[in-house]
Amino acid sequence: MAQALCGVVALDGPSGTGKTTAARKLATQLGAGYLDTGAMYRVATLAVLRAGIDPADEDAVVALVRRTRIEVGTDPGAPSAFLDGAEVGAEIRTEDVNRAVSAVSAVPEIRELLVAEQRRVIREATGSGGGIVVDGRDIGTVVAPEAPLKVFLTASADVRARRRSAQDAAEGRQSSPDQAKASVQRRDHLDSTRATSPLRAADDAVLLDTSDLTIDEVITRLAELADGRGLLGGEVAGVRR
Repeated sequence: MAQALCGVVALDGPSGTGKTTAARKLATQLGAGYLDTGAMYRVATLAVLRAGIDPADEDAVVALVRRTRIEVGTDPGAPSAFLDGAEVGAEIRTEDVNRAVSAVSAVPEIRELLVAEQRRVIREATGSGGGIVVDGRDIGTVVAPEAPLKVFLTASADVRARRRSAQDAAEGRQSSPDQAKASVQRRDHLDSTRATSPLRAADDAVLLDTSDLTIDEVITRLAELADGRGLLGGEVAGVRR
């Protein structure tokens, strides 16, 4: 019987490292909530694109997002994302959103707004002794720097490109390995060089290279780390903590 998670596990890393899949599976295994912070930025980006606003027009982007209701579900078994009450989980994964999300997420005011919401979700999930697995690019450094377990996932550029290409194919998009590699490298550069909350590992984060690991091996390693930090207690089925 799996033990239940009590507290916050922060997973950071660039695209293609498997952090989203790992976060969902870990949360499911440990009976915890799951928060995909990247989905929030994608919903904001979709709103910007639907409104015909240039993602580089920061004032217009901020004004729109301030009056937009952005919600992301925390059930790892049924991920969901809502824009003003309408489910947009599929739309936020399109290539148009992929291309624009870095520009929108780099706007300081947007990060401030969404980080506040992310922290609210985390407080709600852990307020009564529960647990949540949070994935993104600034969780351990900005969103939840007090998280007792922070893990920064890495993988080689070639491995991440293959994973990205496979994901694109699974979602009905076609991209060659070279195109996928260029895409992940572009996103890496944009995320790691932005002025606000750049992608980087927290000073006390555990580095985990997933290049040669299966997803099950990654989950096993993460669960061991959580156990080592004293974050597992009770049983998932009985939810005894």
